Amino acid sequence: MTRPVTLVTGASAGLGAEFARQCARRGERLALAARRRDRLEALQRTLGGDIHIFEADLARPGAATSLIEQLAAEGLEVATLVNNAGFGLSGRFEAQHPARQAEMIDLNVRALTELCRAVLPAMRARGSGAILNVASTAAFQPGPNMAVYYATKAYVLSLTEALHEELKGSGIRVTVLCPGPTETEFFDVAQVRGGPLRRMAGDAASVVREGLAGLDRGRAIVIPGRRNKVGAQAHRFVPRAAMRRFMARLKAD
Repeated sequence: MTRPVTLVTGASAGLGAEFARQCARRGERLALAARRRDRLEALQRTLGGDIHIFEADLARPGAATSLIEQLAAEGLEVATLVNNAGFGLSGRFEAQHPARQAEMIDLNVRALTELCRAVLPAMRARGSGAILNVASTAAFQPGPNMAVYYATKAYVLSLTEALHEELKGSGIRVTVLCPGPTETEFFDVAQVRGGPLRRMAGDAASVVREGLAGLDRGRAIVIPGRRNKVGAQAHRFVPRAAMRRFMARLKAD
């Protein structure tokens, strides 16, 4: 017998911890994965209930497959996957350390893809399941001074939309959540010290609430907040050259 769980990656802080809190309130059995075990244990104590924690650095090769194997060894099967783990880097492309850029691509793109691929066969066999991939409004335009991060989120948006269409009628819901700037540890990790993006940041609770509601309704794309919805569609009406210049100014500290 296997027990269904909601697997949340990057669960030690920010949106991941908020996903854990809101999914726990929905009565879901949780599997929480992140690099920082101490934070996972603290969250586990706070939430109580049926919560399983897994220390995992998903940027490492093979880590995604290993995580799913660890769940299986404990008799857990992923009913809902929340692919939240990821980070960004701010600054000029050539000034960022290449190893750190590669780590960002591995986490934001490769690990997310591998986890989707790992959970889908069992979901297909059951005829049910859900995947929520966390992208960003960054996915809708290029991001000078955060070039690689924006590119990784464009990948997440494109992949998720394609899977949403492929899996129609299968009983599997696939949604991409594209929040705008959100007040989490993201800004500190990305070394965004100030500027318009940080001043525009919203709250994590509302982002997660809208993401879960959109997943429940089977929506392909969820963009929380009216301002973010408008901003995400600006590329349809503004010349790309003008959009690039605007985004470069927006991310200036």
